[in-house]
Amino acid sequence: MIAKPFALSVKVVVRNTEGEILLLRRAASSRNNAGKWDFPGGKMDAGESLDETLRREIAEETGLSVEPIRVLCTTQSESAKNRIAYLFLEASVEAGEFHLSTEHDAHQWIAAGDLASLDLCPQFLAVAESISQSLLQNQP
Repeated sequence: MIAKPFALSVKVVVRNTEGEILLLRRAASSRNNAGKWDFPGGKMDAGESLDETLRREIAEETGLSVEPIRVLCTTQSESAKNRIAYLFLEASVEAGEFHLSTEHDAHQWIAAGDLASLDLCPQFLAVAESISQSLLQNQP
């Protein structure tokens, strides 16, 4: 039996100057996890670096320009065609005027300690606590 191939998805924990985290709610028309809260990000295109993917996805989904800071954690899930490896990075907002793409219908900025209280995509429930703890430990 041939295993499903892996796809890499970069997820970004975007933080504003107050240290709040940006979450996006997936639109009702989404094929997967409609109505669930998600971290911005997406799959890498062929030939892209992690930084390029991170910046492109954030710009497409939010209109913001961000600066990558560090790797936070990883997780994985499975779709009908692929196994998806998620790499979570932290980034700070540098510039831009916020707008939502058609992939999402709402957004919110929340405190790191409140991450686990949201109706997150199921594949990210386990990492929400880890991300929250990591961010709280590294606050100035």
